[in-house]
Amino acid sequence: MSSDTDAQSHSQDAIEYFLEDITYQGKKPQTREAYERVLSDFQTYLESRDLTFDDANHRDCMAYVHRLRGVVASSTVATYASYLHRFYDYMVQVGRFSENPMSLVLEEIDESINTDPARRDISVVEMQDFFATISHPLDSAVVGTLLKTGMRAGELCNLDLRDLKLSNVPVELDHRAGLDGRGDAVYVDSEPSQGQQYNGEERTASNKRKRPTTIPVDEELAYLLCRWLAIRPDPLSTADPLFLSTSDRWGSRLTPDMVHHLVESHARETGWYRVGGGPEENVTPHYFRHFFTTHLRDRTGDRGIVKYLRGDVANDVIDTYTHDWGSRVRDVYVANIYSIL
Repeated sequence: MSSDTDAQSHSQDAIEYFLEDITYQGKKPQTREAYERVLSDFQTYLESRDLTFDDANHRDCMAYVHRLRGVVASSTVATYASYLHRFYDYMVQVGRFSENPMSLVLEEIDESINTDPARRDISVVEMQDFFATISHPLDSAVVGTLLKTGMRAGELCNLDLRDLKLSNVPVELDHRAGLDGRGDAVYVDSEPSQGQQYNGEERTASNKRKRPTTIPVDEELAYLLCRWLAIRPDPLSTADPLFLSTSDRWGSRLTPDMVHHLVESHARETGWYRVGGGPEENVTPHYFRHFFTTHLRDRTGDRGIVKYLRGDVANDVIDTYTHDWGSRVRDVYVANIYSIL
């Protein structure tokens, strides 16, 4: 327990520390403002109980989340819980707090809070029919990668050639050492941040993973990537981006806007995108992450491996899967990943 003055000062200091760090990381002003709103609301709640951020335990956090229900939409509840989890997780990493009480809370409310709005219910067969309409090697490689890995558009754009390991490929790949012994795989780092230099190039998007993730590449995705690499332009960047523009910005790294436009164009032709339509109706790059999560989780019955592949888990879970990656990740993934060809 703390005095009112001490509690307010301590909590405000924690908020300012976190907001300053995410600003240095290149987060957008809108993101900073959203975090500030959530953290200030949680701070007010804690102060009403004479608590600071690092006084709070999982029951305090759960009580706060419970208080939000019925006041704001369920998707907003999920957003608040997610922001608090990320705040605590970061503050633990930098040594400001000793533990993250929101970790257990998220596990407990995972089934009751839907972090995605209701979306189109697209079957694997319907997705195969959609994918069959995509003929350009770049477009099919981009959509195929999103569908087969569940990565975000920004994470796809940040991939460099060194992040890919393929056994049968039409070009020489000098993959990073971390992919040795993993078979065909792609490495998604957690480091790239918008506006910051990474591998010698300023990035236009941030990766949002908690930890780096190695994702298996199955035969279908390997085929699509090899098909793209066979016609891939020479890159303008010395970072050697994996995905490059083949239109007006020939040879430049794809940006999230380009990926959104690419997906929107194909979705519109299928009737899966309407101007003015919301996430419940429109198929966007993020929809493929939802599709990946839903179908792979249903097929494996293993929420842990899906969280690992999505990059949503902390060190202890990451260690569990990376220790025996071949059987815990690759074998399960290859046995259960859906076909899109």
